[in-house]
Amino acid sequence: MNPQINLLCDAAWAAFPVFQSKTNAERAAFLDEIASQIEKLGDELLETASAETNLPLPRLTGERARTCGQFRMFANLIRTEGWNAETIDPADPTRTPPKPHLRRYLVPVGPVAVFGASNFPLAYSVPGGDTASALAAGCPVVVKAHPAHPKTSELCCAAITRAVEACEMPSGTFALVHGGFEEGQDLVQHPHIRAVGFTGSHSGGRALFGLASRRERPIPVYAEMGSVNPVFLFPGALEGRAAELAKGYAASLTLGVGQFCTNPGIVVALDSTDLDQFLLSLVAELDTVPAGNMLHKGIADRYVQDTAEFAAHAHLETLLAPSAAGSPALFGTTAANFLANPDIRQEVFGPAAVIVKCESLQDFEAVADVLEGQLTASIHFDKNEEAKALSLLPTLTRIAGRIVANGWPTGVEVSPAMTHGGPYPASTDTRTTSVGTHAIDRFLRPVTLQGMES
Repeated sequence: MNPQINLLCDAAWAAFPVFQSKTNAERAAFLDEIASQIEKLGDELLETASAETNLPLPRLTGERARTCGQFRMFANLIRTEGWNAETIDPADPTRTPPKPHLRRYLVPVGPVAVFGASNFPLAYSVPGGDTASALAAGCPVVVKAHPAHPKTSELCCAAITRAVEACEMPSGTFALVHGGFEEGQDLVQHPHIRAVGFTGSHSGGRALFGLASRRERPIPVYAEMGSVNPVFLFPGALEGRAAELAKGYAASLTLGVGQFCTNPGIVVALDSTDLDQFLLSLVAELDTVPAGNMLHKGIADRYVQDTAEFAAHAHLETLLAPSAAGSPALFGTTAANFLANPDIRQEVFGPAAVIVKCESLQDFEAVADVLEGQLTASIHFDKNEEAKALSLLPTLTRIAGRIVANGWPTGVEVSPAMTHGGPYPASTDTRTTSVGTHAIDRFLRPVTLQGMES
């Protein structure tokens, strides 16, 4: 066991009963103070994050606002009466047998390990939604920084540490550790860690899930691992507005150089002259998008490798070849080939997409049915074909956590009604969300008090 991790996890465990006992008002003030301390970092935080991730300053400015907004959202949540789902069932001594007084409510699970994501150095990393929701629940947090942005992580850690001190929270409430796989392994396997939050690759999430499951005391891993986020274009939507849809899709596909977990990597449509027009417009739109700088060399190299494998695939037609790492790529296939070849259904992390040409609307159902768990699925339809589009809804709700109608999946609203998660392999627990107020549910467990009326 890494000595530093052992020390930090022991400190988190020692802090837990004290932090748990803080009032909702005290923890809410702490969350608000974290947001204020992050904002006080000013341009230094944005410039450091941009230098480490290649993300532009306007994007990072918006991400900082989202990050601080998450902390304030959870602060407001835990100020709300009844947020911890207290349920009281009064006693009935006249019943045979007598019925006891029961009170059920939620309590924090204990120290939480959070793994920072590469593509969101703020909103899904050190001060991200996992950290905010765990702290709101009353759980100390130990964050494993992503190696792609260590300086950004340190700045955020310093801001949260200042908030800990300013609000007189116990030492050990928050900590940061750097390192690679071994450090992550030690963190997940430490006996004082009681849950894990992760945003990243399928391989990384599965590795952590396996480690946590093999512990003497298994713990839950809430891993959000991405998906291909299919888009279904019904004929009426394409008719008359193919160019408009192509423009919107190109913008969504290339947003952030395609490095969003909600990137729409598959388009499903009937083979038709309207689809031909959509593809012509789409290629023209994508041709104007220059190659972007990807988050780091490992992601760029993997994108080049994955798109090269798609280009060489016997059942894929290259509609637009990438000119470099970070440039758009477009491939085409038939529904029959898509159904028969699982390897072309896999996510390519970056601005690459597969167009699936169908012979009938029945193929839509078949394509949806063969897809694994997704974060999102989108449907575009004309008002006259709403019934046909909605007939696909039962299948889509089975495979995805969020269904988007006549819109694009990139951009996840931070809202009490948001679900950011989905059936495996989109996430390791289909019952939860990593965005919105219900993200706090991951780090709480129910307790019932019997016979205690005061």
